[in-house]
Amino acid sequence: MDYKMTIAGLERHLPLCKVTDDLYIAGFIMFNDVEITEACARELLAKAPDFDVLITAESKGIPLAYEMSRQSGKPYIVARKGVKLYMTDAVMVHVKSITTSGVQTLCLGRDERELMKGKKILIVDDVISTGESLNALEKLVETVGGDIVGKFTVLAEGEAADRKDITYLEYLPLFTPDGKPK
Repeated sequence: MDYKMTIAGLERHLPLCKVTDDLYIAGFIMFNDVEITEACARELLAKAPDFDVLITAESKGIPLAYEMSRQSGKPYIVARKGVKLYMTDAVMVHVKSITTSGVQTLCLGRDERELMKGKKILIVDDVISTGESLNALEKLVETVGGDIVGKFTVLAEGEAADRKDITYLEYLPLFTPDGKPK
């Protein structure tokens, strides 16, 4: 089963993935899809306020953040899922996401913190669903002294579309086991 939708003017078929016995989500993966990544970055940047730095969580938002950085000429930062050897004085927050089992840790090192301190930060991700990854990114930005000027995503899944604090390109429904939108 899949779900056909148009994103940034491009048609895609998203596979339906079982989360629980009565909940399925459509898998939107930007990896390996340069065409959709470029188009989504262009459309999101057209909606974006003035910003200094982009941030996303590792890993599915990386292609989008990179492409938005490339098109805008502004730097991007990836909040890593664990402290890496090269990170000094790491700041960490914990997050539970719908698409990942267990609790994750998102981290920034001193270099990333210095780049963000006192700057206008645009948070970007591929999909916002429960908002847990977004909350973790917000907490990281606030902890390092950045000023969040926008929260942007390609798709707002389920109830995330009702949020007034995010900007998104398309609504993505949740699904029943028979493939029908909830």
